[in-house]
Amino acid sequence: MPSLKDIRTRIKSVKSTQKITRAMKMVAAAKLRKAQLAAEGVRPYANRLKETIWEISELSDVTDHPLLEDRETKNVMVLVLTSDRGLCGGFNSSIIRTTESFVQENADNFEEIALAIIGRKGNDHFSKRDYVVERSYNEVLTAPSMDRARSIGNELIALYLDEGLDSLYVVYNEFVNAATQDITVERLLPVKPEETPDTSEAGVEFVYEPTKEEVLDDVVPLYVSVEIYRAILESLASEMGARMTAMDSATKNAGDLIDRLTIQYNRARQAAITKELMEIVSGAEALKG
Repeated sequence: MPSLKDIRTRIKSVKSTQKITRAMKMVAAAKLRKAQLAAEGVRPYANRLKETIWEISELSDVTDHPLLEDRETKNVMVLVLTSDRGLCGGFNSSIIRTTESFVQENADNFEEIALAIIGRKGNDHFSKRDYVVERSYNEVLTAPSMDRARSIGNELIALYLDEGLDSLYVVYNEFVNAATQDITVERLLPVKPEETPDTSEAGVEFVYEPTKEEVLDDVVPLYVSVEIYRAILESLASEMGARMTAMDSATKNAGDLIDRLTIQYNRARQAAITKELMEIVSGAEALKG
């Protein structure tokens, strides 16, 4: 049975850990609000770009655009978004499992599936295993920006146009609320024009200058970059929500453990006192005898 000193040391240690988890929860909660607003702010812009692409493709024959044209899929790249740090519950493990499942399920369908990874946790995991990690982007999550997302997007688009890959997918956590994140697997290239509920009046002919094709040359790459930027912001908001939830649970668990250790300490202390009293009484009785 642990001594009173051991139990006191354990209680002190757990209380120190509880202070850390409580502080981390507060920091994550503060960052969550900012990350949530950023993620929600870029969604309408991304949706409008998608609508624009659909409108142009619906009203004209531009399906032969290199970024819209379906081709035989042999080489695939998956852009995986994880976090740089841990202590965020199952945030990273769920993304890793989904990516591994995607690779395993499609291993016979494609000649090669390469990974491009944003986030140190994902890079640490996949680089040590039997996966083709073709690109790793660092310092993206520290200060996310549209310029960085555009740089990544242009690099991947150039690889696609050079026929180094035939499809580009992205795997990330889409933010729902602090307690819920939806794992999303989305194809970015080739872009598939889709009608959305918010698509403006179909059948209305717009005037595009200089030409529809040239408009697409700017809009489609921009759409890919914005989708990457949106995925980064969604992932960051999801990470903060997952970390806040995980640290809240850790703080509560630490409190429960402190309560149990306190009860154990009181029982051990009571047993020690009882033993001492019995020894005193026994000694007194022996003196009388």
